[in-house]
Amino acid sequence: MRLSLGVAGLVAFATVGFAQQVGSLDAPAAKPKSYVVYAAEQQSVSAGKRSVLELHFRVVDGFHVNSHTPKSDLLIPTRVELQPAVGVKADAVEYPAGTSYSFSFDPTEKLDVYSGDFTVKLPVVAEVGTHTVDGTLRYQACDHAACYPPKSLPVQVIFTAK
Repeated sequence: MRLSLGVAGLVAFATVGFAQQVGSLDAPAAKPKSYVVYAAEQQSVSAGKRSVLELHFRVVDGFHVNSHTPKSDLLIPTRVELQPAVGVKADAVEYPAGTSYSFSFDPTEKLDVYSGDFTVKLPVVAEVGTHTVDGTLRYQACDHAACYPPKSLPVQVIFTAK
């Protein structure tokens, strides 16, 4: 069977196909894809003593992000930026070591990346009480063929000092 639509029919067919694919034009746009997921967990520390909070991240399968110390100035490092919080004195964030990674098209060049699960540590001294530290994880994700525009992931660390 041969389908003959003509110009008007082709436009109508394309419009119906497009509408089925994207849904209503009045609907909100889909959220951008996130390549890293943050697992916020309630934590407890000793009040008035140096303690270490853990921030757990997972890079989506099939992707990696540059470590906090990429091997080239052209690569965007992964970093956590935290806002000051009342009753909390935070020291510098401690990052895990990255893993060496090379692409099949240039096996001689090694990159320093995070993939799968990685944990960032935040040393703090906090007053008694419940605290919230807000921040952002800034990263650039890549797969085996390309790197994508940098993204920011909101991070909220909630913990109790006893």
